[in-house]
Amino acid sequence: MKRVRYTKYEGGLAGEMSMEDVLNTLSDFLLDSGFQNPWLEFSDLDRTMEALHDALKRALESGGLFDQKLQGQIDEMAAEGKLDELIEQLIQRMEQENYITVERPRDSFQNASSTGHIGENEGEARFEVTDKSLDFLGFKTLRDLLGSLGKSNYGRHDTRHWATGIEASGASRPYEFGDTLNLDAVATLTSAIMREGISLPLNMEFSDLHIHQCEYQSSCATVMMLDCSHSMILYGEDRFTPAKRVAMALSHLIRTQYPGDSLSLVLFHDSAEEMPVSQLARVKVGPYYTNTREGLRVAQRVLDRQRKDMKQIVMITDGKPSALTLPDGRIYKNAFGLDPLVVSETLEEVSHCKRKGIMINTFMLASDFGLVQFVQKVTQMCRGKAYFTTPHTLGEYLLMDYMQRKMKTIH
Repeated sequence: MKRVRYTKYEGGLAGEMSMEDVLNTLSDFLLDSGFQNPWLEFSDLDRTMEALHDALKRALESGGLFDQKLQGQIDEMAAEGKLDELIEQLIQRMEQENYITVERPRDSFQNASSTGHIGENEGEARFEVTDKSLDFLGFKTLRDLLGSLGKSNYGRHDTRHWATGIEASGASRPYEFGDTLNLDAVATLTSAIMREGISLPLNMEFSDLHIHQCEYQSSCATVMMLDCSHSMILYGEDRFTPAKRVAMALSHLIRTQYPGDSLSLVLFHDSAEEMPVSQLARVKVGPYYTNTREGLRVAQRVLDRQRKDMKQIVMITDGKPSALTLPDGRIYKNAFGLDPLVVSETLEEVSHCKRKGIMINTFMLASDFGLVQFVQKVTQMCRGKAYFTTPHTLGEYLLMDYMQRKMKTIH
């Protein structure tokens, strides 16, 4: 059961600091995808309190976190050897305000609770990022991305169908049972006068009722397929962390602007699995191969559960399909060129998506000639679009594509 603990406010430098500024500075650490150490095992996250302590120390010593006056006080505490005390107070505040949850070993819990400090087994104590932190990081990313784009005209999924509602964008029509009673008073009175003539009292009948029409706005189910094969952090560039940021920004956009839509997450590497979007910050890149077909299979199963008029897959990848799950469960792998078996089976899965009416939009973080042809084939089959972009422009392309679809009529 969640509890709230009230304590006496005693001031201090830690209480004056903005948690939003602290989280913003720690975002690279909290969303780490393994780029600093690409040889870690899959999901081997460095979520120790010692690592958090070191990250906060680097942030405070960098000098670019707070204004000049506050930074001067931090420098004074560092000169007096009190910086570790300030960091411990910040960590306690992050825990109390539900930005992180801390799991301490039993042998150090009593020592930590009695002294207010992390015990000798500091390296064993671990923390987890809460949904509150993820929501803030998603909002911050979304604000930064949309700020670089300028004003955007928010809409919803418009279709060619008509429905009744509060907004009126079409001609009025006679009321039918079950319609929203968004009454067109002028058309209703006109119908009654044409039938009865101008007389008082005016006799109105059911057939006189007219209502405004509005465009039928559909909801959309989106599955974001993220390639988390090892190539996403190799070759001197971190491609997975920007993809994680974009996924959180898209989740925040859908939750606040398009509440009727849904967003699910599928990670694909040697195999594929569905993962809650809330767990995205805790994921690092995994094995080396790219099983695109299995990712499409899992994405289809997720979309089959959704009762939405529109369904789409947003796939972010930087490599060619290089793995395939065989009927007996074994994984066939071939990283050399575009394997004909892997490509043919992957395109067959794309055709399944087409038959189900699922659109696939591909965001490719590479531009090899063979990959361009493969992606173009996928987009042709599913009426989707292909974007050959970079980690720096991925968010702008993806968010603009998502929002522009709200302003177009879907046939």
